[in-house]
Amino acid sequence: MNDLGASATDASRLLEAAASPANLATALLNVVRNKGAPGVDGCSVDEVLGSARSLLPRLQRALLNGTYQPGDIRRVWIPKPGGGERGLGIPNVIDRWVQQAVLQILEPILEPTFHSSSHGFRPKRGAHTAIAEAKEYVGNGYGIVVDIDLSKFFDRVHHQRLLSRLGQKVADSRILKLIGRMLKAKVVMPDGTRVSTDEGTPQGGPLSPLLSNVVLDEFDKELSRRGLRFVRYADDCNIFVRSERAGRRVMDSIRRFLQSRLRLQVNEEKSKVARPEEIHFLGFRLRKPAESTKVEVHVSTRTKERMDAKIRELTPRMWGQSPTRCIERINVYLRGWSSSFRICTKENVHRLHVWDAHIRRRLRAILVRLKKRPRYLFRHLQERGASVRGAAHSAYCRRGVWYRSNSVGMTVAYRNAWFHERLVSLESTWERCDSSGSQS
Repeated sequence: MNDLGASATDASRLLEAAASPANLATALLNVVRNKGAPGVDGCSVDEVLGSARSLLPRLQRALLNGTYQPGDIRRVWIPKPGGGERGLGIPNVIDRWVQQAVLQILEPILEPTFHSSSHGFRPKRGAHTAIAEAKEYVGNGYGIVVDIDLSKFFDRVHHQRLLSRLGQKVADSRILKLIGRMLKAKVVMPDGTRVSTDEGTPQGGPLSPLLSNVVLDEFDKELSRRGLRFVRYADDCNIFVRSERAGRRVMDSIRRFLQSRLRLQVNEEKSKVARPEEIHFLGFRLRKPAESTKVEVHVSTRTKERMDAKIRELTPRMWGQSPTRCIERINVYLRGWSSSFRICTKENVHRLHVWDAHIRRRLRAILVRLKKRPRYLFRHLQERGASVRGAAHSAYCRRGVWYRSNSVGMTVAYRNAWFHERLVSLESTWERCDSSGSQS
């Protein structure tokens, strides 16, 4: 959190704090650290950084005298894991710079006012803290979940309502006008069409997550006023109740509140009332066995499907580079995945073991193909310690590559120990994390 914002005592001069050289310099460093693609103007992060010495004073003057105008936003479409596409808005690097500068001033003001059950896009909070709170509710007997998913939330934020909510906490009207201009920036579609924006906060800019929390804080406060136990992460919200009847009642009343008060729509296909083990929340599902006080944390079915697909992508049948390069790519992904899913409980260890074995087998299949000719594979396996019979079976067997990848010659030449020295193991990583967590 930026000290400049926290120390700004004059609430009516927030624009001066945002446009100060020190705050702008820090904001640019944060934008550079986050990297990101160029916007409509084509300027890269490195190009803006290289011109920062001359750009900073000009940008400061434009902000203070009110002449700064945000550029257009480049729209890109990325595939969603569950199917369909999500639209991202990529502002120009200079506009991301300004958004980051404003964020650093507003976040210390707004962050303390948000509800404690909101975990998305907040300092020292995230998916792990959200799951920890959800586990507590399930463990206390709230065994029915009202799973609410907002339909195209970022595209449907009402600008005037957002600015009105901001105005209740931000005294400097010039900052509000600046944000209003950012919200109204035109969007350039992939085909070059420029589209006006009357609502929504495009995902892709540094300020968008904070603004989304400002909008949904009213939702959080309403849930709290009703005495409901909930966990929210961005536009995904789980409300915990004791019975299915109560869940249906809560779902109906919350749907009416969101539509009439916040002008937001509930995604009926993705929202439901169900038991925790049937809910996909942030890649996890919770389960409390009968006669047990412990709540298990599992990877969700959707997460399993994504992992299976990613393994196939990272270990393609026709890999033409070195095995070392393939293993390096896999390791990058597995380290990130393990960091996110290390909070799963021991009931998931078998699933991790299966994935580890499957990855090793797919890598052995790649090694078979890379040798191309049976006699090359036969010699290679013998050199790596396989018996003549085992090497011959692996090399000259008329069955397919997948069968041969698990044959004796391959498993002897490329034992599990060989992979353990080079390949990240999901099971071993989880055990290390669990061991360190228990010791702490």
